[in-house]
Amino acid sequence: MANHRAEKREASPVDPAEPTTPGGKRKAAKPSRAARIRADEVVAPRRGAHASGRRNLIPALPSAPTLIGAAALVIAAGGAVAIDQDAAPAQAATGSIQRLSAQASVLTGSSQIESADPSNSRELAVSRDSQREALEDAAEEELQAAAEAQAQERNAALAQLAASAEQHADEIAANAWHLPLSSGAYDLSATFGQSSGLWANTHTGLDFAAPSGTPIHSVANGVVTSTGYDGAYGNRTIVTLEDGTEIWYCHQTSFGVSPGDSVSGGEVIGTVGSTGNSTGPHLHLEVRPGAGDPVDPYAALSVHGLLP
Repeated sequence: MANHRAEKREASPVDPAEPTTPGGKRKAAKPSRAARIRADEVVAPRRGAHASGRRNLIPALPSAPTLIGAAALVIAAGGAVAIDQDAAPAQAATGSIQRLSAQASVLTGSSQIESADPSNSRELAVSRDSQREALEDAAEEELQAAAEAQAQERNAALAQLAASAEQHADEIAANAWHLPLSSGAYDLSATFGQSSGLWANTHTGLDFAAPSGTPIHSVANGVVTSTGYDGAYGNRTIVTLEDGTEIWYCHQTSFGVSPGDSVSGGEVIGTVGSTGNSTGPHLHLEVRPGAGDPVDPYAALSVHGLLP
């Protein structure tokens, strides 16, 4: 069981020099200077070094915090004056500091590009992928546009070529050669260069034997330059072609055209007969380039695909 009785306090020694008041009460007296010094020496160790550091060693001087604050105010005031006087150099120095700071951030890897933040890395990767996809799409669109342009040019060239070929085909058809007698209506009875008593020298043309009155067709486009009787050739029609070649149609029974007429290939110009030096009804056909000596009609017709 705890002892709750108050311990008996020891009585404080009474200084004989201190006066006492009636009733056993002491009269408060002002401590002497020596007593205050002793008290300070006793209390100072208890407060520690921190408390003693704040004591003013020289009572006439202000405390250290006060001196430091005053110095800071003086320096700040001087800096403000320097800033007002030298604003431009200070701004230049600030810009230099910013540039150096940016360079330092690049060297130290503190920039956003080199940031180690995973979210920033993912955003940068997505941005790069998007840019790459955009570039690829643009390249594909350019290639497709170039291919379409080339296709259009090719189609235009093919269309022009087709039109030219068609026009050329029309010209060929218009200037095509034709057989003088319809196929199956004749027999070849004499060829170019044959020798016989029927001719003074050699045969100068190609003979198409056919019944009298069989229609004779112009071999090609041309102009009628002569119609009439000519000795051994009998009734003869001469058609001159555009290049100057003459086509002779001999031994005719009748004429179907007159000199100066323009005729087309395949047009009827007369009928088969046996006039002149002839042993029977037939067409004697001669081909004379440039109105000169005759050439083999068979070769000329073969060149134009009319005879095998």
